[in-house]
Amino acid sequence: MSSAPAIAALDWGTTRLRAWLIDSSGKVLAERRGDDGLITAREKGFAKVLEGHLAAMGAPETLPVIICGMAGSRQGWIEAPYVTVPAPIGAILRGAARIEGQSRDIRIVPGLAQRLTDAPDVMRGEETQLAGAGLPAKGRHLVCMPGTHSKWVAAEDGAVVGFGTWPTGELYSVLAAHSILKHSLGEHPAPVAADSPFFRQWCERALGEGGDVTSKLFAIRAAGLLQGLQPNDAAACLSGLLIGGEIASARRRYGASDAPVALIASGALATLYGAALDLAGLAFRTVDADEAVRAGLVEAARENGMIGDAP
Repeated sequence: MSSAPAIAALDWGTTRLRAWLIDSSGKVLAERRGDDGLITAREKGFAKVLEGHLAAMGAPETLPVIICGMAGSRQGWIEAPYVTVPAPIGAILRGAARIEGQSRDIRIVPGLAQRLTDAPDVMRGEETQLAGAGLPAKGRHLVCMPGTHSKWVAAEDGAVVGFGTWPTGELYSVLAAHSILKHSLGEHPAPVAADSPFFRQWCERALGEGGDVTSKLFAIRAAGLLQGLQPNDAAACLSGLLIGGEIASARRRYGASDAPVALIASGALATLYGAALDLAGLAFRTVDADEAVRAGLVEAARENGMIGDAP
């Protein structure tokens, strides 16, 4: 290693785990990824899984560890209590829960809870990406974090004032595999391309009607029967419809922001959502999801006094 690690940072999800050794300047010195998510760790033991990954990266025995994600859920290692919004991002990070009885300092970043009677919601893990997204300290800003359960967050003057969940990725999977649309998409449709005319057309349809997607779903099946719509194109239609519907709904709920939408995403999702935001006429800037979660974890470590300020 070119320098000594200051912190071990983990994004510990339900099925996957990502771990990094990071120095005091935020540089990644080592990385591990594996299928040791919450489900596996509950059987093997969280401490055993963690120490195995740390040893494989050559982490010192006293190196502190900061964790975000489902390891802090009720079914996880310990439950890191939710912070109720509105709340400043720095205050959210400072609420990291400590794992007692361990030889090293291990803490888990809390999730967020929106306790509105008509819009209850929770997030766990995305708050750390949010902290690492480089949002300006002043003004109103809107953040989109695509995924199985996409999150949209409204932030004002460095505080989270509200957020919402759109289970777009899960809906796609369920509809593709367990609805009448499975006959249209087939068993193994190709990945959807952002420049597909079917993706763009059906995204525009959803955007043009304010996010009304349920009345359009069966039309995908009908287009296969009546117009020869092919399975890969049907998949693009479904993806465009659901993503367009999500964006239209979020725009209706949160309105405009003072700056471009911060799109925290990587890979194919970043490309698809970028194309859809363009179609919606929304300016955006893309933040790499991996970089955001690492930066957020380092900031959480600093807020909790586990490491010093950047040199």
